[in-house]
Amino acid sequence: MSEKRISVIRLSTGAALGVAVAAAVATPLSAAAAPQSAPTQAQTSVTAAQSRADQDHAALGLSKDEKLVVRNVVTDADGTQHVRYNRTFKGLRVVGGDLVVEKSKAGATKDVIYNASGKVAVASTTPTVTRTKALSEGKSAGRKTEAPSGELVVWAGGAKPVLAYDVLVKSVRADQVPSRLHTIVDAKSGATLTSYDEVQTGTGDGIFYNATLETKAHTGGGYELTDTHGNNTRDAHNQGDPNTGVGPAGDLFLDSDDVWGNGAVSDRASAAVDAHYGATTTFNYYKNVLGRNGIWNDGRGAPSRVHFANAMENAFWDGTQMSYGDGAGNAAPLTEIDVAGHEMSHGVTENTAGLVYSGDAGGLNEATSDIFGTAVEFYANNPSDPGDYLIGEEIDINGNGTPLRYMDKPSKDGLSKDCWSSTLGNLNPHYSSGPLNHWFYLASEGSGAKTINGVSYNSPVCGSAPAVTGAGRANIEKVWYRTLSTKLTSNSNYAAARNGAINSAIELYGASSQTCKSVEAAFTAIAVPAGSATCGGTTPPPTGGNLLLNPGFESGAVSWTGTAGPITNNTGRPARTGSWKAWLGGNGSTSTETVQQSVAIPSTVTAATLSFWLRTDTAESGSTAYDTMKVQVVNGSTTTTLATYSNVGTNATYTQKSFNVTAYKGKTITVKFLMNEDSSLQTSFVVDDTALATS
Repeated sequence: MSEKRISVIRLSTGAALGVAVAAAVATPLSAAAAPQSAPTQAQTSVTAAQSRADQDHAALGLSKDEKLVVRNVVTDADGTQHVRYNRTFKGLRVVGGDLVVEKSKAGATKDVIYNASGKVAVASTTPTVTRTKALSEGKSAGRKTEAPSGELVVWAGGAKPVLAYDVLVKSVRADQVPSRLHTIVDAKSGATLTSYDEVQTGTGDGIFYNATLETKAHTGGGYELTDTHGNNTRDAHNQGDPNTGVGPAGDLFLDSDDVWGNGAVSDRASAAVDAHYGATTTFNYYKNVLGRNGIWNDGRGAPSRVHFANAMENAFWDGTQMSYGDGAGNAAPLTEIDVAGHEMSHGVTENTAGLVYSGDAGGLNEATSDIFGTAVEFYANNPSDPGDYLIGEEIDINGNGTPLRYMDKPSKDGLSKDCWSSTLGNLNPHYSSGPLNHWFYLASEGSGAKTINGVSYNSPVCGSAPAVTGAGRANIEKVWYRTLSTKLTSNSNYAAARNGAINSAIELYGASSQTCKSVEAAFTAIAVPAGSATCGGTTPPPTGGNLLLNPGFESGAVSWTGTAGPITNNTGRPARTGSWKAWLGGNGSTSTETVQQSVAIPSTVTAATLSFWLRTDTAESGSTAYDTMKVQVVNGSTTTTLATYSNVGTNATYTQKSFNVTAYKGKTITVKFLMNEDSSLQTSFVVDDTALATS
């Protein structure tokens, strides 16, 4: 019942490479479907993990109504695996029920990160609100193109799981970009719980690059715009129905001499050069720098459609491909490289953490694309567009030569925020992305004035936060990718981003490294409060004579060890104070769980008292103790049980329990809560506000 973090080449290639400067005009050619290939390593890892899902299900103490479905697997060099699961409950998809299980090479569970709820359950899967009523609540971003659809789901992205409808409305916005807007409607009350759009968009401008391209010999002669990874570029012929948002797959670009475009809009291949260059460079960045084998991490490239729709002033990733409009008057294709890097990174986010496009998660999603779009631009190292920390600097969307967004001081655009606040999630994700963009700059380059590639920056800190020393962009890129791929879940907020990034920095570079210090300091500098993760690796000593660290569990599992699961802020059982507690049991199946902490009692004390507050409830009946929780002190090889509680005589009101442990002064002991539950009918033992007080 834990809810947060717990302790415990594929195608043959053409011979020549083209340069986008010649006047030869390329013509499109329809392409055949790609051949079937053998399963990739990523697919094999997913299949293997799914075969072990029942073991994780049991270890996590999930109910028989919950099922785990492997989404993806990240394997570290030392064999550690990060298995990302989606869930179902009684056959219904659980939206926001995703989790990541970190497993050692030997298969032991080391860590679990839940998106929102450790245990997912709703009292009934029968809705009160009709599907027709729910569909009427569906929001639209523009002109509807299809009748809305509604799927009955369990929504686990809020304070507690609820039965809901996921209402999908497909439409076309005023800028001709398609929308797939989800509205989550409470199936009992009819209230709208949240909404988010699958399709994220960006903007760009012009014909930008003279570039060396990866191409392939076409089977019918000549060359096609397909690189060694399968990234391919197609002409949509300015088709794309504004009334549906759907356009043709497009025709693959073909050229007789492998020399593409003329650098001007008059040659349709010129825009294709930019798009193809952007797709290949983005793929190579992820593969060569971050070790990710494409958007789906399976070696597949992605299609890019240029000349999409008529005079569309936008570009977008739709979950399967990139689409670029030709801009006003079909005279300014939006094919700049950071557009490709930004938009295709939405695909990476979609296939890793799956950050929804609303609230804090929406800002993290958008900033992730800014971060990796910027990283791709630096990686390209193209003299016609040197790397910088400006977003859309070539667009001139404001008409005065200023960029769309600034990473060093996001508020310079007049809408984005520099600092995190509790109301940040109410903003458009392009503006709530500001603090994470700011963090990326600070962690990479540090605060204050600096000139990079001829661009001057001056990055502030929020409030009275200390100045930040940068650790270098290359390290911070890797930290954020690891955070995205192994630490975040679909509804993660800025607090989760801070904890995840610090833990990622520790795993990659060590707790005492400058990288970890920069990551932590930069989050402090954007006003994200300190959480359970620190580079120092310790929690400050408690106040008031309490020797136990994190005694009320409000920092999650920090300072406590034991079974993956019990320490949680799940609302299924209340905390006595705050929102976190240790919820042992409650599984209704055979299980053993422990929560423990080692503590040294000074030899100079005159008295030592262990205390905690306990709340119990059960589905058992009768006077037989089927389920138990023991409070123990472990002193070396000796374990002493101070008390045993069971399903007999439960009390759903918190009651304080106290024990004299003065006999252990001068010793280092382990305070341990041990729960054993039998094969049926749950008993919950909820512990909060522990203390080991001395005088």
